[in-house]
Amino acid sequence: MPGRPALSSLILSCAALASIAATRASAQTDVADLREDVKGLTQRVNDLSLRVEQLEHDSAELKAKADSSGRERDLVTAEQLNGAVADLNASIKSAVESSRTEILQKVATQMESLARQTNLALDSIARAAPAAQAATPAAALAAKPEFGDAYSRQGSSYTVVKGDSVGLIAKKTGARVKDIIDANKLADPSRIQEGQVLFIPGGK
Repeated sequence: MPGRPALSSLILSCAALASIAATRASAQTDVADLREDVKGLTQRVNDLSLRVEQLEHDSAELKAKADSSGRERDLVTAEQLNGAVADLNASIKSAVESSRTEILQKVATQMESLARQTNLALDSIARAAPAAQAATPAAALAAKPEFGDAYSRQGSSYTVVKGDSVGLIAKKTGARVKDIIDANKLADPSRIQEGQVLFIPGGK
């Protein structure tokens, strides 16, 4: 039928759009995994921050002890502890920056992949449209109905009224449904219109 090529094109377009949707769903899953990685990293940073606070607290106690007792050994230990705290802070900052860079690179890679797959799907739709249009004449020719000529050439005219169908007209006039269809070349018998004049082979 004439509507089939357009339906075929629509199906191809829907398939391509479904491919895009699947690609986007995959990318969203990957981004969700990255978010979980970020959440885990944040938890690790929080744990390290708590350790730093504990070390700073211990350092303050040692300083206070050194100030009150004047023992050089405790003071040296406090200075070493401060150095360790500074090193730990530097390590935390370095780990955070490294993880942030890695996550950004993963996100960029996923976005590039999504863009490539989306472009491929759009190209597929663009290529399918001309092919469907080129196939339209052949499909329309193949769907063209054939009409018989084994009907009486004598008959009468009938003007379609509201509510009529080919079957009802055949019953009213005593003619055969197929003869009415063949004689009037009705490609779609269900689409006769009010006021249309039909030839009724052998009809009353």
